[in-house]
Amino acid sequence: MNKSSAPQDPTPAEVASGIGIMPRLRNYFLTGLVIAAPLAITVYIVWWMVHWIDGWVKPLIPTRYDPEQYLPFAIPGLGVMLAIILITLLGFFTANLLGRSLVTYGEGLLGRMPLVRTIYSGLKQMFVTMITDKSATFNNVVLIEYPRRHLWSLAFVSAPVKGELFEILHESDKHEDEVVSVYVPTTPNPTSGYLLFCKRSEMIELDMSIEDAAKLVITAGLVTPEYHKYIKRPADKARVRRKPERVG
Repeated sequence: MNKSSAPQDPTPAEVASGIGIMPRLRNYFLTGLVIAAPLAITVYIVWWMVHWIDGWVKPLIPTRYDPEQYLPFAIPGLGVMLAIILITLLGFFTANLLGRSLVTYGEGLLGRMPLVRTIYSGLKQMFVTMITDKSATFNNVVLIEYPRRHLWSLAFVSAPVKGELFEILHESDKHEDEVVSVYVPTTPNPTSGYLLFCKRSEMIELDMSIEDAAKLVITAGLVTPEYHKYIKRPADKARVRRKPERVG
């Protein structure tokens, strides 16, 4: 028998890895997919937003001042830059006495419209709170028993309750336990969810960051934080914090 016809021994690298050529190519493909897919989707979303804003703002530019009329190519992002400039100029204009007077007069007109005033006042209050109040963000991630006992949901703590809710909820609690508003997001779209009011003693605080919790919600639990202590701590805290039920 010729030496060339004898079966060749595997190379040391193949013996060490224990992986053939096809599984190795499959792993390479999946690794590239993990890198390329999020990047491509992010670029696509940003590109779509730029074109969406351009589609709204570019028609407002007079033809004689539109640089694309004099160039052989389009300028993506021109509408975005113009929108930023116009919003900045609007803020500069409303900062003086005349601008504030016009804004007050315009808001007075909107206040006389039944449906429009509700939408406008709610949106304005939301933006003012988000921009001016630095505490108007989610503080931390907690676990709460929702929608029933022994079923746990991730929630984001926003702020302690105030005003009428504070008076009503704290009057019903003899121990004066702090009640906070929490947001329970839905999967896979975390922008929709439920606003709940929960006592601090009935929630389990996590060390998980807001970003990690958002990934967990968006991926329906497929992507979990690498810190394995997260899996054990909630059960331990629940045993300590849960009050014994009264019998009889």
